[in-house]
Amino acid sequence: MTTTSESNPGVMPTTAEDVPGGAKTLTSKVVGAAAGMVQDLTPVKQFQEHVCTWAIFSHDMSRKIETHHHVARLNEDFCQCAVYDSDESNARLIGVEYVISEKLFESLPDEEKQLWHSHFYEIKEGLWFNPGVPELVQQQELKSLAKTYGKFWCTWQFDRGDRLPLGPPALMMSPQQVEPGRIPDEMVKTRDAKYDISTSNRAVKRETSIEGPASFHPLSDRWMTTGKGWAVDLKEVPIALGGSTPLATLDAAQPHP
Repeated sequence: MTTTSESNPGVMPTTAEDVPGGAKTLTSKVVGAAAGMVQDLTPVKQFQEHVCTWAIFSHDMSRKIETHHHVARLNEDFCQCAVYDSDESNARLIGVEYVISEKLFESLPDEEKQLWHSHFYEIKEGLWFNPGVPELVQQQELKSLAKTYGKFWCTWQFDRGDRLPLGPPALMMSPQQVEPGRIPDEMVKTRDAKYDISTSNRAVKRETSIEGPASFHPLSDRWMTTGKGWAVDLKEVPIALGGSTPLATLDAAQPHP
């Protein structure tokens, strides 16, 4: 069993075609289509924005992945994102990110602040963009998003060769101006070619129109000041039952449900 987010069982990234399993049956297709006709799926319909950017593994910042966030805004200070590995119909759900305003970030305990990253650099440099949305329209929201902070847990490390979601989640960091937080030019060029855009041109346009926080909190983007990241390790513990008796001390003869 994979018990740490640092585990690295593979060397080649996997694709959606590598996911083990049989083709969808006619029954699955019919049931899915019928459910789609009668169920409202209200929470899913709230995800109305698509953001393409990059993320970096906190425990191994040599690993950088292109991400596709589908964003739902609960209010002006809080967004939640379902994160995929692509924008194709067979995209894999690889994690979740929460995005909060500077005001909410400042209200967090210092211990919690260390798990969050800033968004100013990736927005200012044109790395963060909404496919298909005119730059002028994007900038209206980017002005406020540039001052936000995010906490992103990756649940499927496909870049290390995982064909299925394995082990505990990994904390992710955002692109930054200094190594190892920079996104390689080749990755940017590949993304630009796919969407027929120029990240560098977007950066020029955003140079004077996008402003970041008055000051960056030293506990966010923690690796920049400490040179250290975070890895998640699983630890076996007694199951809590809300009382004083651990599950392990109960009668082992009790039948399992």
